Amino acid sequence: MKKIVLTGPESTGKSSLAKSLSDYYNAPIVDEYAVEYLKKTNGKYQYKDLALIAKGQIELEDTIISNNKSDLVFIDTDLITIKIWSKVKYNKVSRWIMKTIRERDYDLYLLCKPDIPWEYNEFRENPDDRDWLFTLYEKELKKYKKKYAIIEGLEQSRIDKAIDMIEELLTP
Repeated sequence: MKKIVLTGPESTGKSSLAKSLSDYYNAPIVDEYAVEYLKKTNGKYQYKDLALIAKGQIELEDTIISNNKSDLVFIDTDLITIKIWSKVKYNKVSRWIMKTIRERDYDLYLLCKPDIPWEYNEFRENPDDRDWLFTLYEKELKKYKKKYAIIEGLEQSRIDKAIDMIEELLTP
């Protein structure tokens, strides 16, 4: 099973793109666990919650992967996002998150560029920092030597670019 992570700053179309790709390939999505977690806490969290969110994300990912026979799975965020979130918000990152990032393997990252309008939701915090955050994401992907493609443009352009990259990944 090829594991494809959608990543990037908030409000860059990751979840919409994951849904479009899931529909196109008839493949499962691992949703962003943080959204469900924050709904339960009314958006309130502390540093210690980030490790719980990270563990919930991994558990959800492992469950969906083990229960599906698809050739692909789309993962709407990974622990690199939680690392960046933790570093930006609290200026520290749990050792467990750092260790787990190094242990997990993914086949492709689709790094969504913040070139679409920011949309409010009650859990988003950084409407003015998306370009700066984008550079942090790209630095992290390079640091960990992850294969990635930058996804930009309007909706269909994003979908087409993502499909091109996935097809390249699937071609022997």
